Amino acid sequence: MPRQENSAEGVDTRTRIQQVALELFTERGYEATSLREIAERLGVTKAALYYHFRTKDEIVQSIIDDQVSSLDALIAWGQEQPRSLETRREFVRRYADLLQGGQHIKVMRLFERNQSSMQKRQAGATLRERMGQVQTLLGTPDSTLAQQLRRSLAIMALHTAWFALREAGVSDDDRRSAALEVALELVE
Repeated sequence: MPRQENSAEGVDTRTRIQQVALELFTERGYEATSLREIAERLGVTKAALYYHFRTKDEIVQSIIDDQVSSLDALIAWGQEQPRSLETRREFVRRYADLLQGGQHIKVMRLFERNQSSMQKRQAGATLRERMGQVQTLLGTPDSTLAQQLRRSLAIMALHTAWFALREAGVSDDDRRSAALEVALELVE
């Protein structure tokens, strides 16, 4: 297992690699970014980068694994709850909080920018599977097709707000509030 070295900022090397790779994959594209470029931006040798990650796929999968652990905790919570309107609402609120915290928005931008590349990778399959579980939790056995669609759109509203509401002066809190208002109306 790779060791966790601390930098001057207190961020371990693995995390720094993930952050820089995420930036480059989003800016330049996954396919157009090389491990050499990641190493150069980090100011380390390619060999030092290899110590932690041998491939770009390993880097992306590690980023997704970190995100999925938070999502898994939310899914586990949802599976333990009764299937009710209040549970769906609380699940949507917690999912909105998850999106606003950590690197989730950056990961969404990575996937938006690199859709065809991410579809081919295990990381994409992992996220698709978890989103399927989220959709299942928002449904009920007697859900109509229209209800299923509205509940799917509720989750999409939470994601879309980060891309559609880009105006200057719109804070992350304002963006989250608007998205949550729409999502809660749709989850009924």
